[in-house]
Amino acid sequence: MVVDEKLILNLEKLSRLSLSAEERITLKQDLEAILDMVRKLEEVDTAGVEPLMHMTEDFSSLREDEVRDQLTMKEALKNAPKKQDPFFKVPTVIDRS
Repeated sequence: MVVDEKLILNLEKLSRLSLSAEERITLKQDLEAILDMVRKLEEVDTAGVEPLMHMTEDFSSLREDEVRDQLTMKEALKNAPKKQDPFFKVPTVIDRS
């Protein structure tokens, strides 16, 4: 893959950014550095290496869900800035007009 002006301008358009000439140069250098790192990784011989699913043999065992330390409705609404029993009152988000 070649990182050229055309690619930079296309990325700029797709990301809806407006880059200066200096920023385009910096972006080009950064992308070239990333591609160089990927090319180095392609040189690594991975023949016979099993794909890694987890970093270690250990895994997190999940605990059972259990209900505990519940607030009552009155406690939950106690510090609400606005409430309309038994609910929290929030500003209108969807205009239905």
